[in-house]
This record gives sequence, C-alpha cells and structure tokens, in this order.
Amino acid sequence: MNFDFASRVERVEPSATLAISNLANELEAEGIDVVDLSVGEPDFDTPEHIKDAAKASLDAGDTSYTSSNGVPELRAAIAAKLQADGIDCTSDNVVVTPGGKQALYEIFHTLIDSGDEVVLLDPAWVSYEAQAKMAGADLSRVDLSPYGFQLEPALDDLAATVSDDTELLVVNSPSNPTGAVYSDDALEGVRDLAVEHDFTVISDEMYDEITYGVEQTSLGSLDGMGDRTITVNGFSKAYAMTGWRLGYFCAPDEFVSQAGKIQSHSVSCAVNFVQHAGIEALRNTEEAVGKMRDAFRDRRDMLVDLFADHGVDVPVGDGAFYMMLPVDDDDQTWCEGAIEDAHVATVPGSAFGTPGYARISYAASQERLQEGVERLVENDYL
Repeated sequence: MNFDFASRVERVEPSATLAISNLANELEAEGIDVVDLSVGEPDFDTPEHIKDAAKASLDAGDTSYTSSNGVPELRAAIAAKLQADGIDCTSDNVVVTPGGKQALYEIFHTLIDSGDEVVLLDPAWVSYEAQAKMAGADLSRVDLSPYGFQLEPALDDLAATVSDDTELLVVNSPSNPTGAVYSDDALEGVRDLAVEHDFTVISDEMYDEITYGVEQTSLGSLDGMGDRTITVNGFSKAYAMTGWRLGYFCAPDEFVSQAGKIQSHSVSCAVNFVQHAGIEALRNTEEAVGKMRDAFRDRRDMLVDLFADHGVDVPVGDGAFYMMLPVDDDDQTWCEGAIEDAHVATVPGSAFGTPGYARISYAASQERLQEGVERLVENDYL
C-alpha cells in the first residue's frame, strides 16, 4: 500500500537532536564509547524527595485520570510560582501537560491557522519550527548570531520582520541552544512591538531556574503583556525530571478554554502520580536546584577555558546548559565527522537555523566534557 501522507507531516524533518542521540546510542550498542554532548538532559538523578512523593502518591492510589487541566494542588502551586515571578496568574489560567513539548503543541494548534505568520529568533530550538509547520504556519526568522546571540541589539531587525500580519512570536530565555538570557530592555522592546502590532508571544521559560549571576525576567510580568503572553515551563531541566514528562502553560482564560479541547481529545491529562511529584518539586527543591545550578556553572566555565586554550572563542551564555561552538560552515558534515571519528556527539547549528556552529550540552559531567574536548583536539576538530 502506498500511503498518501498529510502535507503537514511532510513539511517537518525529524528532530536533529534526537537523531544525533539515536546515532550515539547505536554506536554505544556496538561497544563504542561515545561522549554524548547532544542531548539537554541533566546527568543528575531526580532528587530523592521528589521520587518519594511519587511513590507515596502511588501507594495512595493516585493512578486514575485527573482533571484534564491538572490536579488542583499542582495548578495552585504553579500559579503561586508564576505570581512570585510577577505574572498575574490563577489556577484557572494553568494547564498541566505531559511535558513542555505538549504544551507548545497545544498552543500552536490553538492559535495558528494555515498561512499565519510565526516569527522565530534564530538560533531557535528545533521543535519550534516543526510544531509551527505542523500547525500550518508560514515562518519568518530573525538571526541573532551577528549580535552574539543577544536580542537587544537585534530589536531593529525584529521590528523590520514583524507586522500587523504577525500572529505569534516565540521567545526563549534562557535560550536553548545559546544559553542567552535576554535583558529587560530587550523584553520591553518585544512588548512594544507586540502591543503595536497586536500579536501573541510564547515565552518559553523552561530554563528559568538555571541562570548564572543574572535574574531572568518573565515576559508576561511586563505591563501590557499579561493578556498577550502564554508562558510555558516544565520540570525536565531544573529538577532533573526529563523522563517524567511534566510541563505546563499559563494563559488567559479564553485561551485555556480553547486549548483544553486539544488536551482533552489527545492526551486527556498528565499522569496522576507524576503531578504529585511536581508539587513536591515546586515546593521543596531550592537546595537541590542550587547544587545542580552551581555544577552547571562550573562546567560552563571549564569548557570556556578549555576551548580558549585551543584558540576557540565561544559566546558565553548566562543560563541553561548549552553553548554554540563555532565550527566549519558545513556544520552538518563537521558534526557527523566528530561523532564518527572522535566519537563525540554534538548537534549541528543549522538544525537551529544558524549554520556554522555545533551545539554542545554541558549537562554531562566535567570528566566527560574534558574527554570530549580532548577527543576533538586529537582528531583535529578543534
């Protein structure tokens, strides 16, 4: 049988991040030791008290469906966190999802009709483009690489790109893949353009707890942005809960009622006992998150020094756990060679819309990061 595939699927490439990770797994299955710096997954175990909360929830029989939008206690805890960040949010504005990707999927499919314009800031996380295309969007992109991956000096470029026809802008701060944390002036510039042209902004704040010496500002906390910002976050990165698949978004009432249709007809709800683990994560993990944050900072600084020792200057971000390593113009070939020859897995910058770079995740241990750099040097990739 010859399938007639939907055009929305054929518009999308597989995830470059997962493709590299899959290749690394295949090599490891052959007995090859691969330094995998491709996936943004903390090498820390989920804190014990979060796992204990999940076990207690299981023992209490929390294995049934929940309210589609999430258990009330978790939604209240999320609302409290967002209120502390300056966002006007109640439990009714929160939808709990099975991971941040599901939150984004529901947002795109609630807002975007075929031909609507979505604007991305490059380099942009790989799934933004895919999800926008699946929803039928036309993409416009603003390149931040000439500005050291910072948004503020690129505001004129952004102003020249958006218009009254823009439906949605995606802002990710701290950024995957650059680690950039956008300044208040940059976010205020976004606010002014959003108000002027009356478009919605997704503020992806998945890495908001992972910043180094700077404070991350929530876009939805700015005057004029409360009713036009959809804030996305989750538990994967800050709490080392990638496999638990727990995320959420906060949005105005009318948006929640429409997006809830997609949630109820697709995933139904997030896993019950996982949601109870999320409550514990929000309430009692400040110390554990602080220790992980300190370790990420040390790894970042070590990598910067190692690359400098070999004459490579890398842009240094103030958040998340990624950096963009300048490589050959043909970054795809460079990354393929690095994993085949040096057995070091990275992600091509072109997957994020910015050729000439390889994204490195420093969520791995210092020992593995050092080993990765040494292999790249030995095989003439640095």
